[in-house]
Amino acid sequence: MEQYAVTREQVLAALCAGLEPLPYTHAMWEGGAVSWGRLDAWSDIDVQVDADDERVEEALAEVDRALESVSGIDLKFRMPDDPAGNYIQAFYRLRNASPYLLVDVAVMRHGATSKFLEPEIHGPPVFYFDKSGVSELPHFDLAAWQASHLGEWLANMQIRFEIFQVMVLKELNRANLVEAVGYYHAYTLRPLVSVLNMRYRPARHGFSTRYVYYELPPEAMVRLEPLFLPASLADLRAKQAEAQEWFRQVAAEIAPAVAGGDFQSGS
Repeated sequence: MEQYAVTREQVLAALCAGLEPLPYTHAMWEGGAVSWGRLDAWSDIDVQVDADDERVEEALAEVDRALESVSGIDLKFRMPDDPAGNYIQAFYRLRNASPYLLVDVAVMRHGATSKFLEPEIHGPPVFYFDKSGVSELPHFDLAAWQASHLGEWLANMQIRFEIFQVMVLKELNRANLVEAVGYYHAYTLRPLVSVLNMRYRPARHGFSTRYVYYELPPEAMVRLEPLFLPASLADLRAKQAEAQEWFRQVAAEIAPAVAGGDFQSGS
């Protein structure tokens, strides 16, 4: 693999050096692959910074300066602001680092109601500094979430699934492969992955396909992977039918536990 002048360690050191001395920053930590022990040559850098509510823009400007000092910024993309107002976020591609070493920085408002720190969902974060006890991690109460949300979630998922399968079928009948595949991914595979996530990793039920190779059983992945690769209209029709049957099977398997309030991960 090609060697680059700037390493992950240098980027993190520059961010830490630039942000920690500021009086309005409270903490900086890393999540993503490092939280799960899965760092490899293709891992990006997922950094979160906790800053005073009214100074998050200043903190993000300091991120710009730190990255310019260590490598130079090739491209920057500022995400639309979080509707809940908890954070601002930007992605950076660095000039002298691997293109895979994207830097994903979210600056959290200190008073934010959620900072994506629940280890049951996001894995154990790696803190680089903490001045205000941010690293006292919140607990995600899976049982309480299931009791209050899971029944409605499953019922809505089942209704949406059943009502929208016709979108795939009508484009198959018209021999419109591109449109059929688009609807198939949106209305058949996405719900299927959702119920599989709920079946095997309920705390991360909303992660879609992220981490499926690590967290779904191998036998599920052997069956799931080919469903993503239809070769023709006829093959797509067969795969849609199989995915539809599988969705209904998994939904039926978890329904009694949902109703009884004793749903368990991987049961």
